[in-house]
Amino acid sequence: MASKKTRARPSDGRSRRFQQKQTEMKWRLFFSLLVMGAVIGVMVFLRARMQTPTLADVQITKEPSAPPAMADEAYIEQSLEIRFLDVGEGDAALVSCEGHHMLIDGGRPESSDMIYTVLKDLGITHLDSIVCTHPHEDHAGGLAAALRAATAGTAYAPEAGYSGRSYENFTDALKEQSVPLTAPSPGDRFFLGSAEVTFLAPVDLSLAEEIENNASIILRIVYGNTSFLFTGDAESAEELSLLDTKTDIRSTVLKAGHHGSFSSSTDVFLDAVKPEYCVISCAADNPYEHPHEVMLRRLSNRNITVYRTDLQGDIICRSDGETVTFSTQR
Repeated sequence: MASKKTRARPSDGRSRRFQQKQTEMKWRLFFSLLVMGAVIGVMVFLRARMQTPTLADVQITKEPSAPPAMADEAYIEQSLEIRFLDVGEGDAALVSCEGHHMLIDGGRPESSDMIYTVLKDLGITHLDSIVCTHPHEDHAGGLAAALRAATAGTAYAPEAGYSGRSYENFTDALKEQSVPLTAPSPGDRFFLGSAEVTFLAPVDLSLAEEIENNASIILRIVYGNTSFLFTGDAESAEELSLLDTKTDIRSTVLKAGHHGSFSSSTDVFLDAVKPEYCVISCAADNPYEHPHEVMLRRLSNRNITVYRTDLQGDIICRSDGETVTFSTQR
């Protein structure tokens, strides 16, 4: 029986062409989406790259614990600097922290020109605080000159029960500026920039009835993890009275009491302070033979590094809050 031939229907060809077009459209759509995704990805990458700051664009700042008040300055370096001034047989230290300044003692009257010049050369026109550790002229002598060079915010001195011409000149200069004189109590404190200043002594003023040096103000400055102890001319009796209070007096740097006398910076006191460094302010070939050899042996036995104004001139100590460094200017 002869087989039948079937003829393709016209609709079958159109169906195949339609399917081919659909397939082509799908591939075109796929490639279009692929290209568009790639373009969007590149744009996102470039935009993110443009907005990401480089290391040069980033400024890392550390917020101070006590912001400086001198906001008009464009930049204030966060550091503490103490200048132990070579005033001969006397004491004078200029403390600066983040644009704030404090003067502790002013040396002898002969140091007046030097104190005035130092403040002028450094451009210091205002002292936040001025401290007279006690009225003896080798500590109070140049303070009136400091008040001719700069104004003062606050002033401190002990109720010592004795005075002298240099001390009276200092108090007269304070009156001219209408600055009250305050006798601090142990535990009183204030901030100098980010540095905390605490008054520790005198604890018992009756000790000064026999030895006037035992009316000396003792204060401690804490800056970050570094600390500094100033003892004026405090002798062993006042040191012991402070130790009896159980106050923490550990300090990185000790300003030796009474210019390195054997009657100050006693063994028990040094063991409580545990200083790494000791600064002695005294004159070369002074008649008191300061610093005394026995006191230097105490320091040497404890491996304490010693700086002396009679040998090295001005001694500059700087702290970044973690470490201290020293430089000398002779």
